[in-house]
Amino acid sequence: MENNSAQSKRHVRRIVIWLIILALLALLGWKIVGAIGRKAGRAGPPIEAVPVAVAPVTREAVPEELRAFGNAEASATVAIRSQITGMITVVNIEEGQDVKQGDLLFSIDSRPLAAALKEAEANLSKNKVQFENAEKGRVRQEELLKKGFASEDDFDKAKAEAEALAASMRANEAAIENARVQVEYCSIRAPIDGRTGAILIHKGNLVKANDLPLITINQIKPIKVTFGVPQQFLLNIKERMAKNKLAVHAHVPNTETNEIGVLIFVDNSVDRTTGMIQLKALFTNATDQLWPGQFLDVTIVLGIQTNALTIPSRAVQDGQKGQFVYVVKPDKTVEARNVTVARTFAESSIVEQGLNEAETVAVDGQLRLKPGAK
Repeated sequence: MENNSAQSKRHVRRIVIWLIILALLALLGWKIVGAIGRKAGRAGPPIEAVPVAVAPVTREAVPEELRAFGNAEASATVAIRSQITGMITVVNIEEGQDVKQGDLLFSIDSRPLAAALKEAEANLSKNKVQFENAEKGRVRQEELLKKGFASEDDFDKAKAEAEALAASMRANEAAIENARVQVEYCSIRAPIDGRTGAILIHKGNLVKANDLPLITINQIKPIKVTFGVPQQFLLNIKERMAKNKLAVHAHVPNTETNEIGVLIFVDNSVDRTTGMIQLKALFTNATDQLWPGQFLDVTIVLGIQTNALTIPSRAVQDGQKGQFVYVVKPDKTVEARNVTVARTFAESSIVEQGLNEAETVAVDGQLRLKPGAK
């Protein structure tokens, strides 16, 4: 039994030794095959060229622009109030209606004021008769005084009575004028061209003088757009305004609307908290595309930069050292080159440093590129 056990142990040891030898041979073969593969790889076919879209570096005239956010506002706003107390009898407009200066908006009951006007006119007629009679008495007393048949006292009384009645007539004339104005106030008319808002007080309501507004009119033709730009551009803007009118473009976000106006106002101080200066532009707004309170993308055109070095904005990439482009060299390999982009216009970037005219840059497919790649 002991001999059999010893033989079994020796048999197991031989099997283990053979397994170890086979494992070492397999490891050695794997290394040899890997070395042969690497040699074959170095001697293999060249890497294929990367397909990219390219564009030339060009010089062209490009507008110098500043971009900002703005708000449209009515060029004039009037809150219509009654100047007298009375009941509204007629509303002659509708909400959201375009009106012209002088159009009748509201009518107020004018009967009490018309009666007061007639009373003032009657008082004037009465005083005219009394004045004419008093004036005749003054003339008679003056003639009698010259002949010695009247005293100075009688003449003075006649003269004072005529002068008092003359003053009373002037007061009557002023009362008539005031009554006529009050009657005119019963017809409330538009003081400006514009568009009406919501009617706040309707027919049949009693209104008080200079109380709540009846309606608000906004003048939207023309319309103004207010926007702010950083203070460092203030001097440049003032210099350009002194030479020419500066064009301003207003764009309604997510639409194709683009209105062109003129810069008309530069605020007299810079906002200390933001460092911004407020500007205003005037737009004709002939098609009602701009509306008071509307948010707008605003572009102010300062002039034209001639001979600007431009490339498509798609060519510019962001890297650890800043912006760069892939320049395609004559041998059709690429070079990563840092550039300084001054600004963008439409789909082009204006380059200050890093490129020369007539060089070629990659504008699409850059993700597969690296320096030296074909």
